[in-house]
Amino acid sequence: MRIHEWPSAERPREKLLAHGAGSLSDAELLALILGSGVRGFDAVGTARQLLTEHGPLRDLLEQPPAKLMRMRGIGSARACTLKSALELAARCLRADLERGAALTDPDSAGRYFAQHLRGRPQEVFAVLYLNSRHNVIGFEELFHGTINGAEVHPREVARRALQRNAAAVIVGHNHPSGNAEPSQDDRNVTIRLKQALALIDIRLLDHFVVGDGPPVSMAARGWV
Repeated sequence: MRIHEWPSAERPREKLLAHGAGSLSDAELLALILGSGVRGFDAVGTARQLLTEHGPLRDLLEQPPAKLMRMRGIGSARACTLKSALELAARCLRADLERGAALTDPDSAGRYFAQHLRGRPQEVFAVLYLNSRHNVIGFEELFHGTINGAEVHPREVARRALQRNAAAVIVGHNHPSGNAEPSQDDRNVTIRLKQALALIDIRLLDHFVVGDGPPVSMAARGWV
């Protein structure tokens, strides 16, 4: 049965119009972007197959265009459409943060670091500066290194936070290898940063490590 033959309440477009995009599943949202399916599958069926074989959704969308184009049901046009949709979402998030939006969702900070740092050939250490209400007042790449690491100086982080009049900071860095698992050196740097910032009454809220998959929150691990 084709999608236009489904009951109207179950069709993705009708559901979105009646109840908003949040009412749709990942497969239904992806189906709307794809527009149509492949032989033997409607758009929703094609989307479900893609998510089963290459998901979850974030992992699928973050694949490079060349890899997307090799997936069944995604050619060059659909690969461009998917990457464009992801970039639009990323720009909306960046715009909110750059306007000084409050970080009420910890995951949004992780996504922000991922969008800036993922895929960089060298390790980059960056800082989000926040005021007392956790509004973003600045973002800065402070240290750049080799493929194996960047040397982090807690005193410089503290100095820049004072210049920005920050009440709190969130830091993050990438692993060019793609493995986002924090190293012992990452944990040691986090401890030193927290101690240095505490001396000047600035809170370290989190330290994200960015790799190929979702960024890893060290606060979520209990290491901040």
